[in-house]
Amino acid sequence: MTVTELKKRLIGKINQIENNELLEEMYRLIANEETDISIYELSEEQIKAVEEGQLQYKNGEFLTEEQANKDIEEWLGK
Repeated sequence: MTVTELKKRLIGKINQIENNELLEEMYRLIANEETDISIYELSEEQIKAVEEGQLQYKNGEFLTEEQANKDIEEWLGK
């Protein structure tokens, strides 16, 4: 699908929407795309947390999706 086709389809869908909250959220997302061009800078604490997570991953200290789901089911008593 070309950009022009996608725009036409989006405009058509938007014209059919009557939900004001949904339209406001869509507008917010589009407005953010236009203004959110700055680079997000992490704090020292955030950098340390990311580095710790990367180290844990390298050391195999993580759960697979299957294990995480199993643990959650156990916690929820399922």
